[in-house]
Amino acid sequence: MSFIRLRGVTRTYGAGEGRITPLSGVDLTIDRGEFFVLLGPSGSGKTTLLNLIAGIDRPDEGAVEVGGKDLAEMGSGAMADWRAEHVGYVFQNPNLVPVLSAYENVEVPLWLFRMRGDERHRRVETALGAVGMLDRASHHPKALSGGQEQRVAIARAIVADPQVILADEPTGNLDHVAAQGVLELLQRLNAEHGKTVVMVTHDPRAASFGTRRMVLDKGALGELPDAATERVQR
Repeated sequence: MSFIRLRGVTRTYGAGEGRITPLSGVDLTIDRGEFFVLLGPSGSGKTTLLNLIAGIDRPDEGAVEVGGKDLAEMGSGAMADWRAEHVGYVFQNPNLVPVLSAYENVEVPLWLFRMRGDERHRRVETALGAVGMLDRASHHPKALSGGQEQRVAIARAIVADPQVILADEPTGNLDHVAAQGVLELLQRLNAEHGKTVVMVTHDPRAASFGTRRMVLDKGALGELPDAATERVQR
C-alpha cells in the first residue's frame, strides 16, 4: 500500500551561476512497511529528499504526500505538530544533549504532547528497551560509546511511535561493529514493529539491509545497476 509519494518533485537552491538543483522531476512511491534505501554520492540530493518527506523543506515544483496527506496543504504550525507525531528522524550525528541522561534525551520529544507523567515514563522505557539501552538510562552521553549514543538517538526518534523513520547516513560516524548494530536495529524496527524506514547512505554495505534500493545522482532517481546490486547483496 502506497504510504509516501513524490510526484514530479523539483527542488532548487540559489540563483544564477550558483544555482543547484539536487532534485529534478522526481517520482517515487514507498509502500507502508518498506525499508527503503537510497544510495548516492555526497551532494546528490539524498538529504534534500528526506527533508521533503519530513516537511522540513518544500518542493519548488511537484507534490509530496505522506499517509495520504498532501504536505503542501499544512501551515508551519500544523506541519510541526504533524511531524512530531508521525516522523522520527535519525541523523548522522546523534546530537544528544550532553547535560541530560539517556532517559532524559529520549523523553524530550514527549514534552510536545499533553501526556501524563506515567505515560511518558512508559514510552521512554519502551523505546530504550527496544534499542537495548534500558540499562544505560541514567548514563550521560559522555559515558556512552558512539554506537550507544546512536541507539539512544534512535530511541528518541521512535518514542512518540511515529509511522515513518527517516535515517540520514545513520552509520556514517560509526565503526564497523557499531554500524552493524545500528543497521540491525533499524531492520528489526521495520520487520518486527512494522515501521516504514527510509534511509539514505553512500555505503553499499549499509544499503544491503533494505528491502528495496534505488540510486539518486545528478538530481535524478533510478534503479540500482545490476552490478551494484550484486555487490550490495554479497
